[in-house]
Amino acid sequence: MNVGPRRTLLYSEEQITAEVRRLAWEITLAYRGEELVLVVVLKGAFFFAADLARRIQLPLVLEFVKLSSYSGTSSTGAVAMIKDVEMPLHDRHVLIVEDIVDTGLSLAFLREKLSAHKPKSLKICTLINKRERRQVEVTADFTGFESPGGFLVGYGLDLDEKLRELPAIYELHE
Repeated sequence: MNVGPRRTLLYSEEQITAEVRRLAWEITLAYRGEELVLVVVLKGAFFFAADLARRIQLPLVLEFVKLSSYSGTSSTGAVAMIKDVEMPLHDRHVLIVEDIVDTGLSLAFLREKLSAHKPKSLKICTLINKRERRQVEVTADFTGFESPGGFLVGYGLDLDEKLRELPAIYELHE
């Protein structure tokens, strides 16, 4: 029976829960008294954003975008927007919620697209910051884990649409 690539636990459910709580508290403090638009990058950030949104103690509006830049374990280098925001973002506090910042290409692309809407503020929250393959410098305002590298799956992160459902985050090995 083929069980797929070998994987090593990198971040447990408990570690993820603790980081989500910490990030939610930091975001709550940073935007105290304001309404916040969370722009969630589908599909990977869905799990993280759902947990984060439930813990942020502010009025929230959820918006979703979908970008494409990966094939298998490699970035194609070209970013395409498959689904754009549907609501006006002008003069609103906007927080991009991303599962992982890797090459930086997708997030730089999205930040530029959303900046054109002239939001009151535009910040980034990522669960995982992974610098090993960074091609474009993108700095998240709220960061969970600083990952040493490798290809990660679980808690929304996938390999060709598989393994997102894992409750923890694992590094895949060939």
